[in-house]
Amino acid sequence: MIKGVFAPIATPFKADDGTIYWDKLKFNLDKWSKSGLSGLVVLGSNGEFQLLSRQEKEELIGFVRKNTPKELKVIAGTGCESTQETIDLSKKAAELGADAVLVVTPNYYKACYTPAALKAHFEALADACPIPVMLYNMPGNTGINMASDLVAELSQHPNIVGEKDSSGNIVQVAETISKTPPEFTTFAGSASWLLPALCVGAKGGTVALANVLPEQCVAIYDNFQAGRLEEARKIQLNVLEINKAVTARWGPAGLKAAMDLVGYYGGPPRLPIQPLAPAQIEELKAILKRGKFI
Repeated sequence: MIKGVFAPIATPFKADDGTIYWDKLKFNLDKWSKSGLSGLVVLGSNGEFQLLSRQEKEELIGFVRKNTPKELKVIAGTGCESTQETIDLSKKAAELGADAVLVVTPNYYKACYTPAALKAHFEALADACPIPVMLYNMPGNTGINMASDLVAELSQHPNIVGEKDSSGNIVQVAETISKTPPEFTTFAGSASWLLPALCVGAKGGTVALANVLPEQCVAIYDNFQAGRLEEARKIQLNVLEINKAVTARWGPAGLKAAMDLVGYYGGPPRLPIQPLAPAQIEELKAILKRGKFI
C-alpha cells in the first residue's frame, strides 16, 4: 500500500541555459531523503513536466530513482494526451525503477473526455502497465474533474491502486474514500487540507509544500497517526499561508523561490513561466518569517 507524505519534486534548471541542473537535484534529493518523507513524485505538476522533453522525462525518472534510497518510493508522473503515449512512458518508468505511476487526465479535447472515455483510457493503461497506477485529479489545471463514482469504478481494476485528488473538495474526497476499497490509497493533493483529508480516511498526501517544508508536512501526518490531533491541527493552521503562496498564488516560481529561501535549490522556472520579482520574493520571505520557518 502507498501511504505517507510525498513531495512532488521541483525540477531544477540552470539560470544561464535552462538545462536541468543535475548537481542541484542531487543536493535536494539528499536533503529530502533525510526529512521523513515516504517518497517522491518526479514529473508532477510542480516538476514542470509539461515543459520537459521526452528525453528529459526519462533521464529525470532514472536519476531520481538512482539517487533516492530504496526505502523511499519513487512515483513517476506519466500522463500524456494519448493513451498509447501514456502507456509507453509508463512502461519506460517501470524499466527505470519507478515504484508506481501517477497519471493526470488527458485534457486538450475536453468535450470528448467523458467519464466513459476516461474509464477506457485508464483501464487500457492499467492493463498494460507493469507497475501500479495512481489516478491524478487536477481540475484546476485540466478543466476535468474525476468524480467519485468514476474513481470508484476504476478502483475495481487490480492495478489501479489510488488517486491523488487536487480538487480541494473535501466532500468529494470523503465520497471517494467511502466508495473505494479499504486498500485503495486516496491522497490529499495540497498541504492546505492534509489534516482534514486524513480525518476522513486519506492515507497521506502528495503536496507541493513538502518541497519546502517536508518536516512540517510529515509532522501533520505523524501526529495524526499517533492520535495527537491538537498538535497536528496547530501545524496545519500554521502552514496555510505559505502553502497558498507556493501553490495557487505564485505556482512553480513561488515554490522555487521558497526553496531557495529555506536552504534547498529552487532556481528559475522554465520559460514561459516567469520568476518572482524582487518585491514578491520579499513578500514571500515575510510569509516564511511569520510562520517561523526562517
